[in-house]
Amino acid sequence: MAQNAAPRSRSTRMTGKERREQLVSVGRRLFAEKGFDMTAVEEIAARAKVSKPVVYEHFGGKEGLYAVVVDREVSTLLTTLEDSLADQRAHPRVLMEQAAMAFLTYIDENEDGFRILVRDSPVSHALGTFSSLLTDVSRRVETILAAQLRLHSYPARDATLYAQMLVGMVAYTGQWWLETREPAKEIVAARMVNLSWYGLGALQKEPELRGESGDARR
Repeated sequence: MAQNAAPRSRSTRMTGKERREQLVSVGRRLFAEKGFDMTAVEEIAARAKVSKPVVYEHFGGKEGLYAVVVDREVSTLLTTLEDSLADQRAHPRVLMEQAAMAFLTYIDENEDGFRILVRDSPVSHALGTFSSLLTDVSRRVETILAAQLRLHSYPARDATLYAQMLVGMVAYTGQWWLETREPAKEIVAARMVNLSWYGLGALQKEPELRGESGDARR
C-alpha cells in the first residue's frame, strides 16, 4: 500500500579523503576565527558533525590539523609570490607591481588563511610560519635587486638589506589592509610601488646619517 511513496533519502557517506578535506576546511575557519590556543578538538568535531576520534584518526590531534592548514597556506602564498617574480625579462618595477598585487589579491581571496599565517604559531609548529615564508620571498627579491644594483654600479652586498626592507613594507601594509580594506588593493599596490621604486631610484651609493653626529650640510 506504500508502493507509490518516494524512497527515503540516504545520507552519502564521505570517503576518507573527503572527510579529511572537510576537517581541514572546518579547522581553517576555526583557527582564523579563534586562533590555535582557543580552538578545541571538540569544537572542530562538532562543526564537522563527527566524533572526536575521527579528528584524531586523520590528524593525530589539533596540532596535526593546524600543521596541514598552515603548510597549505604557506605553499599557496609562496607559489603566488614566486610566480609574480618569475619573468626574468620583466622590468624590476613591473615585478614589484606584480608582487604587490599578488600579495594583496591573496589576502583578498584568502582572508582566513592570511589571518592564520600572521598569528603567532604554537611552539610545536615553529617551521612553515609567516616569518619563514617572508624569508624565502626576501631571498628571491634579493637576487633581483643584486642584479640591478650591479647593473648601476651600486654595492651588491646591500641587496640583502634592501630586500628585507621591501618585503617587510609589503607584509606589514598587507596586514593593515586586511583590517581596513580601504583603499582598493590596486591603489595600495600603486602607492607601495611608488614609495619603494622612487626611493630606490634616488639611492645614494654610500648613504650616511645626517644627525647630530653626522654632516647636516647638503
